[in-house]
Amino acid sequence: MSTKRRHPATPPVRQPNKSALQKRLARIEGQVRGVAKMVEDDRYCVDVLTQVAAVRSALLSVALELLRNHTHGCVQHAITQGNGDASVDELLAVVERLAR
Repeated sequence: MSTKRRHPATPPVRQPNKSALQKRLARIEGQVRGVAKMVEDDRYCVDVLTQVAAVRSALLSVALELLRNHTHGCVQHAITQGNGDASVDELLAVVERLAR
C-alpha cells in the first residue's frame, strides 16, 4: 500500500463517522472471506458472482461516503484557503478512478 498522501494545504483528515466506516469495512472483509470460501468449496459460479457484486456494491457505498466527507472537508477547506483549483482537480481524478 502507498504511503499517506494529502494535499499540502489540507489539515489531517478526521472522518466524522469513523467507527461506522470501520464497521462497514469489517463487514465487507467478512464478505470477501465468504467469497473466498465459496470458491474453495466449488460453489455455483452464479452464487459466487452474486456475492462479488454485493461486495463491489458495499465498497462503492463506502467510497461514496469517503468522497462525500472529502468534498465537504478537504476540498471545502482548500477552496477557503485559496487552493481550490488543485483540490478540485484531485477530486475529479478520484471520481474518474471510481467511475471505472
